[in-house]
Amino acid sequence: MPHADLSGLKLYYERAGSGSPELLFVPGWCCDHTAFQPQFDHFAKTHAVTAIDPRGVGQSDAPEEGYRIPDFADDLAQLCAVVGIDKPVVVGHSQGGMVAVELGARYPALASALVLVDPGPIHPLPESVKFFASAPEYLEGPGGEDVRRMWVEGMGARDEKLARWIVDHMSAVPLPIATAVIRGLSEWNGLGAFVMNEVPTLLLRRKLESDPDALRLLKIRPDLEVGVTVGAGHFHQLEVPEQVNAMIERFLAVSL
Repeated sequence: MPHADLSGLKLYYERAGSGSPELLFVPGWCCDHTAFQPQFDHFAKTHAVTAIDPRGVGQSDAPEEGYRIPDFADDLAQLCAVVGIDKPVVVGHSQGGMVAVELGARYPALASALVLVDPGPIHPLPESVKFFASAPEYLEGPGGEDVRRMWVEGMGARDEKLARWIVDHMSAVPLPIATAVIRGLSEWNGLGAFVMNEVPTLLLRRKLESDPDALRLLKIRPDLEVGVTVGAGHFHQLEVPEQVNAMIERFLAVSL
């Protein structure tokens, strides 16, 4: 099993295919590389592809610290240097989309483009800021595990089997690590990172008219490409992969 040694941190990754640009898949909160399995398999036919288990998840190391968004972005930059990934298209889901934005800000020459698959709030409204700031307290409480399961159940899929898999998959990560990641989200300056990004960017959402974050981002970057899927929840890359794959393919064709 391949692991990249990042200054003592072993990060698990899978790599396949050939052809540029390479796609680097970054899963979201409490998820490993399998959260992008349909995209990994599809794009490996025409591109080099890499999918990772972030620190604290799956087969990667789980240190006690380092769960802020900048930490995850630094991990990606080191991974690219160690493995030899040149100018990838960074595809991030949920929290992974936030990490992709931070990566673009911290390392502006690293990525050739970003694909943000239903990312967490980048330009959040005050109520979102309040929610993420208070969430760690509930996760650390006596009913923290129940709180997490109830939260992730709301992210589920319309397909019952997939919805159960998502809940079990995300609940397998140790709760202290899951809590540390949420605390890092609440401290992140997403807007500051977003305005520093200049590479082509695709934002994929489930809805647009009721998505204040997407509409606010469009006002900041009118060149932002936006795609909307039909018939899916938060994990639309797993529920409707044919829609997500087609929009990524079109984005690559017209933007790079």
